[in-house]
Amino acid sequence: MKIALTTSGENLEAPLDRRFGRAARFLLYDLKNRTFELIDNAQNLNAAQGAGIQAAETIVRAGADAVVSGHCGPKAFRVLQAAGVAIYNCEAATIAEALELLKDGKLQPAAAADVEGHW
Repeated sequence: MKIALTTSGENLEAPLDRRFGRAARFLLYDLKNRTFELIDNAQNLNAAQGAGIQAAETIVRAGADAVVSGHCGPKAFRVLQAAGVAIYNCEAATIAEALELLKDGKLQPAAAADVEGHW
């Protein structure tokens, strides 16, 4: 299972970004192999619109099975949901903490977007 986590950092101790579409990058963590790769999201940091949709498409193309982020807007949520990617909202301070919460079953899949667009 591959998990995409929003971050501005480059390792497991990096902060979990509260934003999905405008996160600086995604850390794609492979639970089976315990490895990760970084996916740049710079093109969406200052996008006038469509940041969530483009970020969601990037995550789907990367093969993620789930996303962990502070929040997810309605357009990104629809793209991820349509692709079968589970969305988890999380208030963890770091990527490592968010991964532990997910592995321990303490995060529940989101049923809907939790913020308005352009958040």
